[in-house]
Amino acid sequence: MPDKPTQLIGQSGPFLDAVERASAAAQLSRPVLVVGERGTGKEMIAERLHRLSPRWDQPLVSLNCAALPETLLDAELFGYEAGAFTGAVKARAGRFEEADGGTLFLDEVGMLTAAGQERLLRVVEYGELTRLGSPRVQRVDVRVV
Repeated sequence: MPDKPTQLIGQSGPFLDAVERASAAAQLSRPVLVVGERGTGKEMIAERLHRLSPRWDQPLVSLNCAALPETLLDAELFGYEAGAFTGAVKARAGRFEEADGGTLFLDEVGMLTAAGQERLLRVVEYGELTRLGSPRVQRVDVRVV
């Protein structure tokens, strides 16, 4: 059984406003953009969005995009088939597949190149992805934060 929402403690106006907005947006099934400096609690807000949403009993998957080299972006997000590249000895699901039915939190998505962000857009808009080395398009139902 999934954990209950994390208790957030704070009293500043901007913090309380962010928590209130996250709580209100939780019921929507649209992607959500959380903006803030590093260390300001974006991941806590993403967790609150997930835990208060109808997706609360499905996976919440996080990925720090700033720590991801551009060359690994597609493999990490979309997965790959065995033999897709040197070292790919078995198929692996990407983060979108892992989060299917739930929420994918992409921390520091602004650090990705424009080309990387563009590749994300197709999945966000249409819920479709293709694993590296696969001719098959897969559908996923993921809320992106």
